[in-house]
Amino acid sequence: MSATILIVEDQEDNRKILRDLLTSQGYSILEATDGLTAIQLARNYQPALILMDIQLPGIDGYEATRRIKADKALSHIPLIVVTSYALSGDSQKAFAAGCDDYIAKPYSPRQMLAKVREFLAAQTST
Repeated sequence: MSATILIVEDQEDNRKILRDLLTSQGYSILEATDGLTAIQLARNYQPALILMDIQLPGIDGYEATRRIKADKALSHIPLIVVTSYALSGDSQKAFAAGCDDYIAKPYSPRQMLAKVREFLAAQTST
């Protein structure tokens, strides 16, 4: 059974890029277009990894990350912020919210897959 990855991204083209990249490697995908849906999907499905955008309708990715990491049933799930917010201080805000890593857009598909594999391997070895 393949690992399930939750993609949290409000832009369809960005979701499609991640969906195509990850499904081509055999991963199962869940998708959310806002932070509240992401939290609910994480609770219902316990994905192996969450890829979180910051700019989202409703609650932003920082707040969704804080809520996921504050939930004892979800806090173990690795969460990587994937965002075009690449200004000075944005990565610090993401880490302060509780993310496990930060990838700035645009990213290389090779870089994304390496990060995904790194976090999934670490999770299965613990």
